[in-house]
Amino acid sequence: MTRILGIETSCDETAVAVVEDGRLILSNVVASQIDLHRQYGGVFPEVASRQHVVTIVPVIREALEQSGLAWRDMDAVATTYGPGLPGSLLVGLNVAKGLAWSQGVPLVAVNHLEAHIYANWLALPGQPLEPPPAFPAVCLVVSGGHTLLALMSGHGAYRVLGQTLDDAAGEAFDKVARLLGLPYPGGPSIQQAAKDGDPAAFALPRAWLGDSLDFSFSGLKTAVLHLVEDSEAIGRRGRKLAAPLPAGVMRRLAVPDLAASFQDAVVDVLVEKTRRAASEYRAAEVLLAGGVAANERLRTRMRQALEVPVRIPPPSLCTDNAAIVASAAYWHFQRGELAPWSLDIEPNARLPQNARVA
Repeated sequence: MTRILGIETSCDETAVAVVEDGRLILSNVVASQIDLHRQYGGVFPEVASRQHVVTIVPVIREALEQSGLAWRDMDAVATTYGPGLPGSLLVGLNVAKGLAWSQGVPLVAVNHLEAHIYANWLALPGQPLEPPPAFPAVCLVVSGGHTLLALMSGHGAYRVLGQTLDDAAGEAFDKVARLLGLPYPGGPSIQQAAKDGDPAAFALPRAWLGDSLDFSFSGLKTAVLHLVEDSEAIGRRGRKLAAPLPAGVMRRLAVPDLAASFQDAVVDVLVEKTRRAASEYRAAEVLLAGGVAANERLRTRMRQALEVPVRIPPPSLCTDNAAIVASAAYWHFQRGELAPWSLDIEPNARLPQNARVA
């Protein structure tokens, strides 16, 4: 058996996990910074990196303690090298280098987007492991910073089919939530508000982009902005301010209806483009990944619309965590793909295309 300690610090979660053979989670500790960043309405990079410095060592100790293992039981240390916030990535990468060197074990570098895909190989502790996903698989990675479709023909073999041309879906959720006066993070807030809304109340645009499998959510976000500005004009006699809407104007705007309409506009595009990709490339399965994959509306609609099996990780494995890093690292470790000590962060790293022939 192979046991890997994974570290994830690409954004605002300090996470460490121990995973066995790429599938069995022995521990998975996540220290969230949501409360720190809520006052800013989004992640403040400098605050995030400083908090990682404070939190990383206690989280490592807790992850080892929960696993019931010692350092001598680890076969490798894995870390995210990108994409992500440079300061945050730097903390995790340097700690991982130091640990691997001091313990005399290999260092494995993992692309953050690839790590999200490998949530589909894991099960929560106490839950039975399903058979591994079948190839070829169409993967939809949808999060706060990324939205892309990729064809995965084997471990380490990817072909990017489409990606966002502007805003990521999760970023659009956060920005629209702020426009509607809903709390950060925007994804859960909009999902909650939408439960009481009518998704057909507002005719919001969908950016289909012809036959392309690329995505665009900027126009949708702007359409919501215009509706909010019009409501502000009505509620404030023409004076438009950037501050959150007061309670009276929010009621007049019917926030639940607008939240539901916005959510469905995003989900419609994600589902249809994934369906087209699965059909065109004859996928054996579809794998969802990333924080937005925790959205209940997306999970339900994706399973209803596709004819092939759809795998969706538990919500706790959709958001940033280190178990997914350790899982992805296992397959690199098995192929002898180890990181050099000169490895540096890559803030804008992309999912490798055709990394190898499967």
